[in-house]
Amino acid sequence: MKPKFVPLEKQSKRKQKEKHAEQRKTWGSFSPITRKTENGKAYNRKKSKQWLHDYKPGLDFLFC
Repeated sequence: MKPKFVPLEKQSKRKQKEKHAEQRKTWGSFSPITRKTENGKAYNRKKSKQWLHDYKPGLDFLFC
């Protein structure tokens, strides 16, 4: 015998919760966030300070 169709609104809260949990699945390795490339012409604060991290204190005589 085939189970009778019962609308989600008329089902118990527990059954509704189970149904909603079943519908929420993981995306796996795929990320649902839309990504875009950075604008190459835009000013980037992090990029402008990069030289501070590359500075070697023992090589001062090269910059004089």
